[in-house]
Amino acid sequence: MTHRPGDVVVTGVGLALPGAATPGALLRRAAAPAAGPAPEPFDTAVRIGRRGHRYKDRATRLALCAALDALRDAALIPADGEEVTVPGDTVGVVASSNLGNLDTACLTAAAIAERSAMDLSPMSLPNASSNVIASWVAIRHGLRGPNLMLCNGATSGLDAVHWGATLVAAGRVRRAVVIGVETHNAVVEDLLGRPADELLDGAAALVVEGARWAEARGVPAAAALGPYERRAGLTGCIEALLPGGAAPGVWFTPERYAERPAGAVPVPETVPRYDVTDAVGRSSGALGVLQCAAAVGWLTRAEAGKRAGGGTGSGAGDGAAFGDRAASDGGARAAPDPAAVPDPGPAAEALASVPVSAEASASASASVPVSRQALITSGDDTADAVAGLLLRPTPARCHRPPAARAPLSAMECSR
Repeated sequence: MTHRPGDVVVTGVGLALPGAATPGALLRRAAAPAAGPAPEPFDTAVRIGRRGHRYKDRATRLALCAALDALRDAALIPADGEEVTVPGDTVGVVASSNLGNLDTACLTAAAIAERSAMDLSPMSLPNASSNVIASWVAIRHGLRGPNLMLCNGATSGLDAVHWGATLVAAGRVRRAVVIGVETHNAVVEDLLGRPADELLDGAAALVVEGARWAEARGVPAAAALGPYERRAGLTGCIEALLPGGAAPGVWFTPERYAERPAGAVPVPETVPRYDVTDAVGRSSGALGVLQCAAAVGWLTRAEAGKRAGGGTGSGAGDGAAFGDRAASDGGARAAPDPAAVPDPGPAAEALASVPVSAEASASASASVPVSRQALITSGDDTADAVAGLLLRPTPARCHRPPAARAPLSAMECSR
């Protein structure tokens, strides 16, 4: 079944990766993985300070860094603060990690088995909880909407993006932070049978938001979410997303995807392919969110090229020319001051323009040529689990005089 999240856009992207600080940089690394020594591990202390490190494991700290970056990019928190400037109950959190706190859980279990529970620190024990990553992000920023943690195998990252968008489309929240994070340590390396330099140590985060709420805040969207599919095989998933063999502008392939013989490839060979794990390591539950971040970099560059009259820029050989979102218009992105565009809350919020219905928005997004859309797929054919998502450039919107009152969904949280 195809699920259309409707009028949902990406308004913020955050990365906590070695050697890739922006979506454009991540895309460039995926296009041409750097040779030589690996970049230094991401220093979480630089972004979240010593307070963010107390009693938290590595995966949680990386997630906090990426989430902070995404919330600032979406103009939901000021550059010098951490609390959101919109009501906390309008923001949810969906995190994805298959192995994030595996070391804590295993070491805790081993300590209990070898000695006793009395030897455990009460301050570190919460880190053994499966939802610790999502919970700490919510606590740190005062996000009181739904809080979900996914550990769903190879498709987990894209599943998290889908469920974040579903919460928004259903009116449960107005926006959600979606995080994908994995780290490597002795426990993870032993479980996977791979050395640390083959595994991701980093995080990515997106802010997915109802388009009308983003427009009300005066925040530009980086991309629009298209349909999502989950199927038993890669070919069936892609055919459901792109019927008739349509060719997308770019394809972000599953982890270490092996090309099939001619004629059996589900995407035309002329479509550029990117495997972000070639640049950052095998990514497990973080992959889908990383792919979406890289796709934002591709869409930014493609749309900038289109406006400049240079076409969509989807050629496979121009990876070094990919720009960052912040430089898409030839300069730094002018993000609105959160204090100047507050969210008045569910009970009394005036829209900056007349709301566009989900159906109308879906129709507008669907009118975008497939050649300007990014196809993202995660999963494993052998495990009968493949997820796919289309990411699109945002449709043009007409700015109109403010409406008197924002319509409310019966399911929407209120204070």
